[in-house]
Amino acid sequence: MSGSIQDTFFEECEDLLEAMDEGLTAIEGGEHDQEVVNAVFRAVHSIKGGAGAFGLDELVGFAHKFETVFDELRSGKLQFDSALIQLLLRSSDHLADLVATARDGGSTDEAHHNVLIEALQKYIPEEEEDLTFEPMGLGGGMGGGFAPAPIIEDKERTYEIRFHPLKEMYGTGNEPFFLFQALSELGELEVKLNDAELPGFDAIDVAESYISWDLTLKSTEGRSSIEAIFEFVEGLCELSISSDSDAADEVNALAALDAAFGTGDDAGPALEPSAPFEAPVPAPEAEPSAVVEEKASSPKAETAKSEQRGPKPTLRVDLERVDRLINAVGELIINHSMLAQQIANLDAGDVRDVETELEGFKNLARDIQEGVMSIRAQPVKPLFQRMARIVREASSATGKTAKLVTEGEATEVDKTVIERLSDPLTHILRNAVDHGIEKPEDREAAGKETAGEIRLTASHRSGSVCIEIKDDGAGVNRPRVKQIAIEKGLIPENAELTDAEIDNLLFMPGFSTAKEVSNLSGRGVGMDVVKNAVTGLGGRINISSTPGQGSTFTIILPLTLAVMDGMVVSVADQTMVVPITSIVETMRGSDDMINSLGADGTLLSIRGNFVPICDVAGALGLRHCNDQPPGVYLLVETETGQRSALAVDDIFDQRQVVIKSLDGVCGNIPGVAAATILGDGKIAMILDPESIIAASPTAAAFDTERRMSNAIAS
Repeated sequence: MSGSIQDTFFEECEDLLEAMDEGLTAIEGGEHDQEVVNAVFRAVHSIKGGAGAFGLDELVGFAHKFETVFDELRSGKLQFDSALIQLLLRSSDHLADLVATARDGGSTDEAHHNVLIEALQKYIPEEEEDLTFEPMGLGGGMGGGFAPAPIIEDKERTYEIRFHPLKEMYGTGNEPFFLFQALSELGELEVKLNDAELPGFDAIDVAESYISWDLTLKSTEGRSSIEAIFEFVEGLCELSISSDSDAADEVNALAALDAAFGTGDDAGPALEPSAPFEAPVPAPEAEPSAVVEEKASSPKAETAKSEQRGPKPTLRVDLERVDRLINAVGELIINHSMLAQQIANLDAGDVRDVETELEGFKNLARDIQEGVMSIRAQPVKPLFQRMARIVREASSATGKTAKLVTEGEATEVDKTVIERLSDPLTHILRNAVDHGIEKPEDREAAGKETAGEIRLTASHRSGSVCIEIKDDGAGVNRPRVKQIAIEKGLIPENAELTDAEIDNLLFMPGFSTAKEVSNLSGRGVGMDVVKNAVTGLGGRINISSTPGQGSTFTIILPLTLAVMDGMVVSVADQTMVVPITSIVETMRGSDDMINSLGADGTLLSIRGNFVPICDVAGALGLRHCNDQPPGVYLLVETETGQRSALAVDDIFDQRQVVIKSLDGVCGNIPGVAAATILGDGKIAMILDPESIIAASPTAAAFDTERRMSNAIAS
């Protein structure tokens, strides 16, 4: 049981770390709002409280130092500056490492850990150094805070607590026992079970929660200490706390704080009778939670808060089960195609009713497929937040200053795509810092801000997801790139290349512009790995650059790796599928539309423009190029904007197909991205238009002639 609870704690930590990173990113951007500071504090505090319940001492100790610094910021004793913000960002990275180490095992960098502890300690008052931290039960952290005020510390109070856990609390693995255990450490605790709402045996719903507890606690601790214990289950239970001297003690506490620490304007809102208590200064008796304080003072605020920030009902499901469901949906779609094929082959009279029902089956299967895919769809926000750390580390390693700006974090992509996209983005961002962003003095001389900016954006585009990484650095040094490619034997010395072709040399294996081998670059491994990883995801990558202004990497990926819409075509008596997202239009050719280019090349005339014809059968080695009469053409456009006409024999249908990977079966086949199973049970290849066009001699000849014409005209 404890293992499952601990697993749930680590799952909760992912959300808490995400909230912490989001808050720190806002702080780095200049948003020092009190609620942002409180949000980060609450996240670190909750991680510390949960870690204490499982005896994760190293994690608890570091989180305690981290949250104490934020406690000083909340109280107004510390002010944000660039050095402190960078320390907090590094500390958040290390806290994430400690969580990962506690979950997966291994060890942390002890020297780095001690350096950060020492750096955080410099921002903590002297009286904090003698404070002994004893981790409590879930959410019951007692570290940090100010020296207790005698007028409150010496007075024992009696608290009446009513605690009713909701069914959602049990669903997250929390146990009331640990909460009661933490309460007992604050004083004398009396626990009384309340089973008045328990129905008869026959009427019990095992998913509901009927039992509540009435607790009586005698303690010298303040209300905030009690509420801190229940903070980890906030929104998952019904909780009411009352004491025998609430009103008087609250006034005394606020007055004591105001007198002792001079809160001044910061305490203003808390002293207004009509406003909920949100004082940024911690109460003397323990570390408070701003949200809990608000709930304690105003039932109306409690209701509004629960409506606004209460957790949505969720269900955690093992990813393997979702994968099995997706595979089953894929087989359902294949089964529908086979059934449609069998009905079409029937020698029957009127089958319109059957076809109508079959169309309903098709629509239902698509709805189920979209619903299942949405289960795996996740926003790219967690991935983008991890990339901020990559930029910070790369900036530190190179002695440069760069900041990451993200947009479109809510864009949803298949979970598998997100997981496999991490390494390519890491490579690109490191290269952007190492090779793109200039040193501060060089940027200043060029009239730029000393801090470079890297913009990471995500958006949906025509059934695909588009991710752009744009920097405002020096751009690609094309003469140098071309010279290095010649020296490494990657291109002939007399090669005539366009700017786009020179830029794409960066993706060739073994290419590197670094003069020295460093932790970031110089080994000739990186951008070719990026291209292979993106291609392995069924996507494509393109680079564009403007000297002195920066570079932009554009990655186009499928929304999912399971199902796609495709055009079913015939190529040399073979049935194949072309992804619908790459097709601009289809047309049937005629003799007067065909024009010769050189000895073997042909061009297709479309509304006064010429595009090269790429014979798909010839590119795949199924027959000699250009042996076919004018037939059907698919006008496709690559990511670089180049248009070509794919020549096929015929078009059969447009349908949804299930993607089957060829990895481990056939290996890499030029021009083929994957395979699928058709309705008649046959296997059809899913083509890769980008690679077919790249291998076409006609397209290459047309591009060369176009460049020569542009050169003569200029």
